[in-house]
Amino acid sequence: MFLSLNKQLAGIAVCGLLLAGQSAQSADLLNLAKDLQPNAKGLPAAFVKPMKVSICFFDMQGTSGEFYSRAKDLGVIARRWNIIADFKVMPDENKVAESFRDGKCEAAVMSTLHARDFNKFMGSVDAIGAIPTYQHMRLVLKTLFDPKLEPFAITEPYQVVSIFPVGAQYLHVRDRSHETIDSMPNKKAAVLDWSSSVATAIQQLGAQPVAADINNFARPFNKGELDMLVAPAMLYWPYELKQGLGDNGGIYSTPLMQTTATLLINRDLLKKKSPDLDSRVAAFHAITSEFLDDMLTNIFATIEKTEKEV
Repeated sequence: MFLSLNKQLAGIAVCGLLLAGQSAQSADLLNLAKDLQPNAKGLPAAFVKPMKVSICFFDMQGTSGEFYSRAKDLGVIARRWNIIADFKVMPDENKVAESFRDGKCEAAVMSTLHARDFNKFMGSVDAIGAIPTYQHMRLVLKTLFDPKLEPFAITEPYQVVSIFPVGAQYLHVRDRSHETIDSMPNKKAAVLDWSSSVATAIQQLGAQPVAADINNFARPFNKGELDMLVAPAMLYWPYELKQGLGDNGGIYSTPLMQTTATLLINRDLLKKKSPDLDSRVAAFHAITSEFLDDMLTNIFATIEKTEKEV
């Protein structure tokens, strides 16, 4: 049905697709995207005039971060459709959310847990214990963007355009002898200060959640000031979690929850540039479906490789 889309139908669709795929290796995604060309294989033509989209982008390492580096490469591909991605990279996720809420950017990339502030339905993907394996996650992600669920992705003026996996979160402990729930009471665990669901789960274990900021949440654990920490494998090396584990620590093999990244848009702001926004989002989902399986395969391969290295 999208073969007859006019020359401006790429829009946010292609830009969002390219940016949301940041979790996989950049080279892999570029290989997947090499066939993404305007007017090819039923894809829409490029914009006649350039369209600039401001994106508040969370990367814990700022402009030197790996995610931002990948996003820049993908932004080059977006230019094929005359989409100019104007990244506003921030190492503080709270500032990303605040800037997006204040209308300082038209789109935002952040963790899905944080994106719950803008849409609780899609944010439930990261619920504690909801998705035990990556096979389950693949099925959920493919189901989320069924057209029947489209209304649930919108909480005016915001809309969740895409969700992609980052990896499961595991409980790290400084003392691996703590193998049962009975050993958890009075233990302190670092929890991101906006992650209320994780804090609740820690309390249910009988432990004490300690609010921490994304920029320093590993520091108390590494220094021995806290007993536990919940984090995905991707943070193991950048945050030097091996220091916190030491010789006696360990990582629970059963994931506590999944971590995903969400691409959000501000519909009001983008409609001023593109009145046919809903058609563009529909085109995005159509384009995504063409190679979503391959993209997810690459993303999960990267995640599993990182977990094996840890």
